[in-house]
Amino acid sequence: MKEMRLRKKLTQQQVADSASISKSMLSKIENGQTASAIATLSKISEVLEVSLSWLLDDENEQDLVLLPKSSRRPRFGDENMGYSYELLANRSSLSGFEPTIVHVTPKNLNLREEAYTHSQDEFIFVLEGSIYLLYDGKKYFMEKGDSACFQGSKPHLFIPVDENEAKVLTFFIDNPL
Repeated sequence: MKEMRLRKKLTQQQVADSASISKSMLSKIENGQTASAIATLSKISEVLEVSLSWLLDDENEQDLVLLPKSSRRPRFGDENMGYSYELLANRSSLSGFEPTIVHVTPKNLNLREEAYTHSQDEFIFVLEGSIYLLYDGKKYFMEKGDSACFQGSKPHLFIPVDENEAKVLTFFIDNPL
């Protein structure tokens, strides 16, 4: 991330201001001192004009990505933020979507109450457990097998229902220009 920022001749302050975060937060993210919400990383990727997967995965883009479970990197994120996630593939610039598994933190560990926004639209499919989808001020119960598609630019949050982790297959979908 820092390398790309420097290549684009941007200061930390410029990137932080454009991504609506503090300079100190950007510095901690660049130096690996803190985990960041995917919404924050999405905003940084927009400012740097790179895909979200580019920030999460240092592999080169390919037209075919086979990723056995045993080769997938461990989860990113912080349970106290409300979730951690696994990047399922380094997306090709042609596909326009980011496949991810979001692990929703159990209710007793989840400290997140503030909704997220980001530029990509989102498709979700509940793989395990159940969640409340807080979307644009309304709360929707979702359980295994349920799906939803929505605008990422509207405030949203996955809220745990109980003390069990939920797994949500998520596709972040680039909006056409």
